[in-house]
Amino acid sequence: MMPRLDLHVEKKSATLRGQVEEKMREAIAQGLFKPGQRLVERELCEVLGVGRTSVREALRQLEAEGLIESFPHRGPSVAQVTPHEAEQLYELRALLEGYAGEKCAELADAAFLDRLDATVAAFVRACDAGDREALVLNKTAFYDLLFEGCGNKFVGQNLTGLHNRISFLRFTSMMQPDRLQHSIAEIREIAAAIRSGDPRAAGEACRRHIRNAAAVALAYMRSLPAIAADRTIR
Repeated sequence: MMPRLDLHVEKKSATLRGQVEEKMREAIAQGLFKPGQRLVERELCEVLGVGRTSVREALRQLEAEGLIESFPHRGPSVAQVTPHEAEQLYELRALLEGYAGEKCAELADAAFLDRLDATVAAFVRACDAGDREALVLNKTAFYDLLFEGCGNKFVGQNLTGLHNRISFLRFTSMMQPDRLQHSIAEIREIAAAIRSGDPRAAGEACRRHIRNAAAVALAYMRSLPAIAADRTIR
């Protein structure tokens, strides 16, 4: 059973809009808001504990990122990705993340490698603890570091958008039987190749990781029944 996610927004520190956006991204990534599900402003205000202005601003931002779709006379809903679209997204991810891994292996210094080791260790701890929220956060932190370390901000920007589009698939694929242990091994392989300063090995390890994740995600997608078009957040 999917654990409940505390969506209530604390009105402090980061901007309110940013907090609302992040809570909604988490809800989509963890499957609390499912593909095709309608998002009713009044209900979002209730579960998030914020006003309509903040919700509307967040909805506009998430629509710009491709996470939400809006239709006339129906309003916003969580974007749906077809298996064919998902396959294309994973192919593009493999290209860009392979490049990012190669550049990280070329550019990494001692400080970056220490951060990389710490990030991988945090991901493994989250896996061992079975903490699903920490799994997502630490896997995202690993990718963020990969994007940062490649030295090309445009690669990072594009990969962040791709990750957002398939965030639910990323989470559900990790939760498939035996996938998590394979994912740990693949992440460790990427980190080891970067640490060894071998661009070719790092790039191939990244591409292999994406290919394996794609195979699991696409098999999961094709096993799903059709999504009900009128589902709301309740």
